[in-house]
Amino acid sequence: MARRYDPDRRQRIIDAAIRVAGRDGLVGLSHRTVAAEADVPLGSTTYHFATLDDLLVAALCQANEGFAAVLDDSGALDDGDLAAGLARVLGEWLNADRPGAELEYELYLAALRRPALRPVAARWMEETAARLSARVDPVTARVLVALMDGVCLQVLLTGGAYDEGYAREALGRVIG
Repeated sequence: MARRYDPDRRQRIIDAAIRVAGRDGLVGLSHRTVAAEADVPLGSTTYHFATLDDLLVAALCQANEGFAAVLDDSGALDDGDLAAGLARVLGEWLNADRPGAELEYELYLAALRRPALRPVAARWMEETAARLSARVDPVTARVLVALMDGVCLQVLLTGGAYDEGYAREALGRVIG
């Protein structure tokens, strides 16, 4: 039997992994559950991603690209009031797809136990700080990233509503 040409299979596997992890958490993620979700043979998942860590790295990279795109497309970095722009973007991101935001942080925090994810998490922090460094000094940029992470985690962990005014005020204090 000839091999079927399927150039999008790798991406479908990553998308399926994100859906499985979003629905069942990282504990529900396996090559088998992802293969079933993607409707591909089990061997396809292990061909493209030898380990679950490889698959998680790909999923986290994709999630990171999503937030970077939101930040870049928002105009927040060009906004005259950077604190207001960043607060608005955080609210849009959290409110647009809360389950997606929860999953992104679950993947991000998985780096605590999965060393393979640490470089991806570090790269996200560095790239976000670099984007902000166009407007503020590098130390302030890193503090802003930490503050935005903290605000998002508080909202996600408590199930509370995002308070844009609070975020704007906190970010403004850091910016000065």
